Amino acid sequence: MNTAPKKIIVVGGGFAGLNFIKRMANDMRFQITLVDNNNYHFFPPLLYQVGMAFIEPSNISYPFRKMFQMKKNLRFHLGCLIRVNWEDKTIETETDILAYDYLVLALGTETNYFGMENVKKNSWALKSINDATNLRNHLLLNMEKAVKTLDLAERKRLLNIVIAGGGPTGVEVAGMLAEMAHKIGPVEYPEMPGGNLPIYLIEAGKVLLGPMSTKAQQEAHTVLEKLGITIKLNTAVKDYVDGKVILSNGEVIQTNALIWTSGVIGREVRGLPPEKLGRGRRILVDEYCKVKDIEGVYALGDISLALHEAKFPSGHPQLAQVAIQQGKLLADNFKRLHENRAMKSFRYNDKGSMAIIAKYKAVVDLPKAFVKGFIAWIIWLFIHLIPIAGFRNKLKLTFNWTWSFLTDDPTLRLIIRPKPEEFAQTDHKPKNIYQESLVER
Repeated sequence: MNTAPKKIIVVGGGFAGLNFIKRMANDMRFQITLVDNNNYHFFPPLLYQVGMAFIEPSNISYPFRKMFQMKKNLRFHLGCLIRVNWEDKTIETETDILAYDYLVLALGTETNYFGMENVKKNSWALKSINDATNLRNHLLLNMEKAVKTLDLAERKRLLNIVIAGGGPTGVEVAGMLAEMAHKIGPVEYPEMPGGNLPIYLIEAGKVLLGPMSTKAQQEAHTVLEKLGITIKLNTAVKDYVDGKVILSNGEVIQTNALIWTSGVIGREVRGLPPEKLGRGRRILVDEYCKVKDIEGVYALGDISLALHEAKFPSGHPQLAQVAIQQGKLLADNFKRLHENRAMKSFRYNDKGSMAIIAKYKAVVDLPKAFVKGFIAWIIWLFIHLIPIAGFRNKLKLTFNWTWSFLTDDPTLRLIIRPKPEEFAQTDHKPKNIYQESLVER
């Protein structure tokens, strides 16, 4: 009888992969190896606060190896997934070929630019810690350049901020930028009369926060307009050339900062047959999260597409709760499988959705209720503290949030990464030396 532990490789340490691994920790019937291009887990819903210089990257990040201490069956492999050889039951990274009994793909998504190469090259995304810190540096550099130029047209271009995408991330970015412009701009940049940043929020659909309730959509629109944000609905970004954002209605906005939050697409997994991919390059799976007709390969979270639930005929929403629930269930199912018990099919328990709009203002859609304002804001803060990895991180984040919200003056506006020559640039997006991998969330 073969009593050797089953080898499970998990690619991607986001919500889905990490919750799967936690559930399997110290079960010596399984040997788990996590493959990720980062050596840390991070919390994507708060990336925008890093990008707005409101919290530190370390507040929402935690090293995998620290997390795996004292977990005898967990290993970590720093690397990028190159290819899945599903017939041989191996995967390739830059340095190794790893064999598996079961493969769990939890790579998540990457930014979708819808084929617009100029937008891809010159806009600023918010999908990784590197994206967030680069955006922070860029916005701060724009402000420093704006106070030095005597060219009013150039100053306007440097101060204009265009956000493409009116979903939760776009709304949250717009609200935080507007709040900081009102509270911090006049104090720290007295050289500029008025102090406020012209902020444009562009949404191709009819409403902001499209997946949420009508009440949430209306509240977000009202609050952001009161903050002075220019909202353009039924309007899409068509190009971004020479510092000009070209809109579908023919309008042109001069800006040195186009923040792209307009869409995602599943990360490419080389080696999988094309017919295993569905809408948005998501991997087609059955009710057990198993890739159809491929033995031993499973997919979780944003990259998976399950069509078995009548309530979600187009697949489950790409939300953290889906990923968390799938990760936990698959871990339980592997244990059932090992014990020759029947696996349970995945059924998504929709616990609601939420978005913060501005200080003390948020919207929360619960299954049977809608909450807005200060109470919703408190709920948002509490819910976003729970999943943060590491007790110390929760304490740090709680303290930093409390101080920043009470004083309206976070002290993280540091320009750290750019080289000196980049300060003189006004048109060119600094090259990101961190190559985007197939394993980032």
